[in-house]
Amino acid sequence: MLDIKFVRENPDIVKENIKKKFQDAKLPLVDEVIELDKENRAAQTEADQLRADKNKIAKQIGALMGQGKKDEAEELKAQVKKDADRLTELEKKNSELKERIQKIMYQIPQIIDDSVPIGEDDTHNVEIEKFGEPVVPDFEVPYHTDIMERFNGIDLDSARRVAGNGFYYLIGDIARLHSAVISYARDFMIDRGFTYVIPPFMIHGNVVEGVMSFPEMDAMMYKIEGEDLYLIGTSEHSMIGRFIDQIIPEKDLPMTLTSYSPCFRKEKGAHGMEERGVYRIHQFEKQEMIVVCRPEESKIWYDKLWQNTVDLFRSLDIPVRTLECCSGDLADLKCKSCDVEAWSPRQKKYFEVGSCSNLGDAQARRLRIRIKGENGNYLAHTLNNTVVAPPRMLIAFLENNLREDGSVAIPKVLQPYMGGKTELRA
Repeated sequence: MLDIKFVRENPDIVKENIKKKFQDAKLPLVDEVIELDKENRAAQTEADQLRADKNKIAKQIGALMGQGKKDEAEELKAQVKKDADRLTELEKKNSELKERIQKIMYQIPQIIDDSVPIGEDDTHNVEIEKFGEPVVPDFEVPYHTDIMERFNGIDLDSARRVAGNGFYYLIGDIARLHSAVISYARDFMIDRGFTYVIPPFMIHGNVVEGVMSFPEMDAMMYKIEGEDLYLIGTSEHSMIGRFIDQIIPEKDLPMTLTSYSPCFRKEKGAHGMEERGVYRIHQFEKQEMIVVCRPEESKIWYDKLWQNTVDLFRSLDIPVRTLECCSGDLADLKCKSCDVEAWSPRQKKYFEVGSCSNLGDAQARRLRIRIKGENGNYLAHTLNNTVVAPPRMLIAFLENNLREDGSVAIPKVLQPYMGGKTELRA
């Protein structure tokens, strides 16, 4: 969310940013919110004057009563009553205007970074760099669920009967591999100086509104019926929510955190939910990284975060690339974002396994997360990135470590988490 003062003083910049995101339908919102803000400030000024006059008139009434000028005092009392009624009207008007202003401000996108490529959708995302050599083996690589089924490691049919499409049972070595990857990712981030956190898996509605845009919320979040609680779509939601209404001492920054959680997503409008597989699902687990920092440090941390994911995947012998998200592919709260994509030998192309985002002060403004500095308080910057998200990551792992005889090699770094196993064999 932008600062209303910034919108008021820079309407052309705000409108140009909306155009860059190909959201022209939102252009009228800028003029509308500026007009509402003008009306709100005028009402606020009048209300403040009435409050000041009330105290002044109260003293005058006391003086008149002391002088025995009762009639004049009664006239002033009538004026006080009239002003009080007007003040009640103005306070109600202020409240209504603030609510309307906030609703509109929540719809106006964050100003994107100058480095973001301009494009309407993800087909305009730009490859930045490749890491590792993509290999297409001489033998055919089966579909990922076929590989898992060779090890009796997945049961989609039972999950479909129990919960519907988009769910799964992982079994035996495949389930163990899933947990091993999560545990390895946890320790990988701890070794890089991040503090491990297990957050709440449900959050209140005001936190949801603080961490994501309304379209994202509608497409992703599951609401608990009859309660002000939502299942998290990623641990970033509750991790950032942890700092709501807090003033963080400057000396405590940056805060670098890595969190584990299950994730629940409606995947509203997603394609392929009927397909057999675990690429796009309603429930999965994820290791995340979160940074809360000073504004001048956020660009540095952005580069550190995506590099962490690249390094982790390379340690597991999985080739990856980074892809800069274009303007039209950015969610409204993001200033800049890139995807980390893993190589799929079966598909002979890369596919998304993680996303790194710099949200600037957007979440901090919505949730009132401030930093206590020497010269006063100011808004923090927040960033997040996927460390690893099985089972999608398992697809990349199994395909890239599959051997011709059907066995799967386990990289050295993962072997301690697999009880010393060096390979999987059916």
